[in-house]
Amino acid sequence: MMNSLAKTLFLTATAAAITFSSIGAASADDWRYRHHHNNNNDALVGGAVGLATGLIVGSAIANAPRYDEPRYIDPPVYEYDDAPVYRAPPPRYYRPVPVRASVEPWTPQWERFCSYRYRSFDPRSGTFIGNDGRSHFCVAN
Repeated sequence: MMNSLAKTLFLTATAAAITFSSIGAASADDWRYRHHHNNNNDALVGGAVGLATGLIVGSAIANAPRYDEPRYIDPPVYEYDDAPVYRAPPPRYYRPVPVRASVEPWTPQWERFCSYRYRSFDPRSGTFIGNDGRSHFCVAN
């Protein structure tokens, strides 16, 4: 990567070369006038304008803000004291208690349970059609 002085000099020379070439092309029609009168002031003015333009453009580009890639910064390290650490007690697991309460057949609760559990439940007979294709009596326990 070039340093800023080299960038400035390179851009100044480039701007001066562009300026000189455009001045020469623009004044090509006046060759006879310049050839006969030997007026060197036009060349000096053109050179000064090109130099000034090159310096201005070069310094503006050299002093442009640089956008570097973001850098990863390690997070701060925190020091911990030797204070006691309080932890929650481990969870206690209990064996589920089996539900032995059964619903008596032919009650409204029994009919509601069987109709929700089996789509093929027939409330008149109290049976449903199982996966085996046979009729079974609904027992709610």
